[in-house]
Amino acid sequence: MILANDAVGGYNVIADTHVIPAAHVSHAAGQKIIAYVNSTSTPTTTIVFKGTIIGTKNAPMVASFSSRGPSLATIGILKPDIIDPGVSILAVWHMSVDNKTNGKTNANFNMASGTSISCPHLSGIATLVKSAHPDWSPAAIKSTLMTSTNQINLNSSLIDDERLLSVDVFAIGAGHVNPPNALDPGLVYDITPDYIAYLCGLGYTEKEIAVITRRAMGLVYPKHN
Repeated sequence: MILANDAVGGYNVIADTHVIPAAHVSHAAGQKIIAYVNSTSTPTTTIVFKGTIIGTKNAPMVASFSSRGPSLATIGILKPDIIDPGVSILAVWHMSVDNKTNGKTNANFNMASGTSISCPHLSGIATLVKSAHPDWSPAAIKSTLMTSTNQINLNSSLIDDERLLSVDVFAIGAGHVNPPNALDPGLVYDITPDYIAYLCGLGYTEKEIAVITRRAMGLVYPKHN
């Protein structure tokens, strides 16, 4: 099987586990393949495995399924705040992916993509930062992750999206996480309950704010008329 992206998918190819021999190609490559198939009555093809390719110059690249901003709640909060590895990640897996029915398998790993695979990266990096700075608050740790990012790829160019076009802040937020830099960012912002006034300005009710702060509204910030 040849799996070709649609226009939205662009150049974002993923190492999915297929049940038949398959190749995943970009939208541009797919259009060329379709043109070839339509040009002859006896089209032929060969799938050749060339191994894992590392050091791709346009890495990292924002995936087509990566959520874009701006935030629907308020443009005053950056969305996304940060990006990190989350496409074709080799990870442990809870079930066999090799279609064996006798229960005997060693395939306890899989290639996974999405938020569920990018979240563990940031969680692990946050844990490393906490171990290096045990007195830092969650807000300070998030700050250091965001103020120490990269905005360029391995080709020393601005990070691209799935169309190979340079991205903006609504695609990468502060940038791509850089764990070594996060340990000593040079600039860290902490936060105080002053942000509750911002929530009030957004129209949140006292009851809704109490859910966030886990305490009665009057105990965390003075009421204003």
